[in-house]
Amino acid sequence: MTRIVPPPIRKRCLYKKSRGSESKLSYLGHVWMENRNGLVVDTRLTRATGTAEREAALDRAARIPGGTRQVRLGGDKNYDTQDFVAKLRDAAVTPHVAQHQHARRRSAIDARTTRHQGYAISPRKRKRVEEIFGWIKTIAGLRKTRHRGRKRVSWMFTFAAAAFNLVRMRKLAPAAA
Repeated sequence: MTRIVPPPIRKRCLYKKSRGSESKLSYLGHVWMENRNGLVVDTRLTRATGTAEREAALDRAARIPGGTRQVRLGGDKNYDTQDFVAKLRDAAVTPHVAQHQHARRRSAIDARTTRHQGYAISPRKRKRVEEIFGWIKTIAGLRKTRHRGRKRVSWMFTFAAAAFNLVRMRKLAPAAA
């Protein structure tokens, strides 16, 4: 008698944007941007979970080449957790994440980071990444993907980010006389 083994069950990730909204099967697109010119340096597409953003950021931070230059990583309030900040500091990366101030919660970002002039500049530069996502959703047409499967959606996301870089570089180049 042969035993039929069912195929492995794929883990489906249901994601909600807010409490009242419905759950959907989703991916999260991650973009790493350099602050000086607002160009996309790296992209990643992961399954939507509550910690996917922080896990992707830690993975990317581990791949940053070390050296004499100081490395800073910016992020929003979602990245302000004790564990994430400690892991970044262990990797010799300065976390320039927004402080999550709340009556029942203490921020993991302390005066070591906030006293520097560069930390005050980070919130203004951090807003540029929203321009990238806005362009990818509206102009590149990825508000609703036409593809299924992580590999295809990841490819389209990376392709859209590369197209954004081309448009951005055109704007950065000096006008030909």
